[in-house]
Amino acid sequence: MGKAIQRNAGIWIILAALSVFLITGIFAFVRYLDREAAKENRVEYDEVVEKIPEEEPEESEFVMEAKAQAPAEPVLSKEEEMAQRIDGIIAGMTDEEKAAQLFFVTPEQLTRVGAAVEAGETTRRMLNEYPVGGIIYSARNMKDPAQAKKLLSDTQAIMRERSGFPVFMGIDEEGGRVVRIADNAAFGVSNPGSSKSLAESGASAYGAGSYIGGYLKRFGFNLDFAPVADVLTDPSNTVIGERSYGSDAAKVSQMAGDFARGLGDAGIISVYKHFPGHGGVTADTHTGVAVSQKTLEELTADELVPFADAAAAGADMIMVSFVAYPKVTSENTPAALSHLITTGILRNRLGYDGVVITDALNMGAVTGTYTSGDAAILALQAGCDMLLMPGDFDAAYSAVLEGIRTGTLTKERIEESLQRILKLKLEKTEE
Repeated sequence: MGKAIQRNAGIWIILAALSVFLITGIFAFVRYLDREAAKENRVEYDEVVEKIPEEEPEESEFVMEAKAQAPAEPVLSKEEEMAQRIDGIIAGMTDEEKAAQLFFVTPEQLTRVGAAVEAGETTRRMLNEYPVGGIIYSARNMKDPAQAKKLLSDTQAIMRERSGFPVFMGIDEEGGRVVRIADNAAFGVSNPGSSKSLAESGASAYGAGSYIGGYLKRFGFNLDFAPVADVLTDPSNTVIGERSYGSDAAKVSQMAGDFARGLGDAGIISVYKHFPGHGGVTADTHTGVAVSQKTLEELTADELVPFADAAAAGADMIMVSFVAYPKVTSENTPAALSHLITTGILRNRLGYDGVVITDALNMGAVTGTYTSGDAAILALQAGCDMLLMPGDFDAAYSAVLEGIRTGTLTKERIEESLQRILKLKLEKTEE
């Protein structure tokens, strides 16, 4: 009996242990299934979340109001963008580059060759050293259309690579007896005739300017030293003579303006010359001193009329002569070297703020009295922006560079000129 009871108790203990083991296993299996289901649900959840785009938090009314009241980003006008670009160019220029930009020279003054007909390594080397503001070409540089185009194109490419902006490429092509291309049969262009012939025949000065400008543009020029705006008040004057549109100041002004407009419409910068007037003297400033005894009142009535109108019309460039006006200045200083004439009358009285260039500084009216260095300094101090063909380019350049470094030529005076030069280049020569 006792043994039976013990046997039964053992069986129950074994059954109880098996039950506990079985129940524990079942619970473990259920937990495993729950974990696997949770994992699967989590993956599906993550995939759904990834597909839902994030939404920007809504801005409060305060934030939205503040944004609405905030000043808009300033939009610069073309003029302001241009001013910023010019300021940046000047800020990055060395003293040497600033000095060079004030000069308008012949290719021979750069290359030191007899007649420059191509732009090769010598031109590149010299322009890298002296990145001048302008180059003036003559008949000896022009052989035929293909050669001329290549000469000018290569030179312009060198200068753009060197400085990042164009160089003035100019020529004297007035029509009549002052032409450098039209009298060369190889170019196949006609001479439209002198200013006098246009005025007397009633032909269009605009047409003449447009025609000349058209072929100059094709060959690669961007500037013409024309029109002649001198009023011929002394009929015995042969230096100007038929280059003038006549003795009627109003007619001269109109025809010079028409010629300049024709050039401009063809893409060529015009240069009115020779302020304040070269038509009232018989002496030739190419060979020596020329003196006018006219008063300011007399000049205002005649000679200044075309230049006053040019200034009012925003002329590209005005050339100042070397005629002396002692009854205006109380001295015999050539006009381009006179502060009273260049700044006092042209800038202040006539209100002209474009580029002012000297007549050729290698002329007798200058070289007979002044060194190249002194003439360059005086012209810039007088208010001129560019120095045309100094007698000795090296001496003139060295003097200007020294003047910039020592303050003889103030930073304000030089940068004033650079502003005008670069503005004209960027507005009228960039394509």
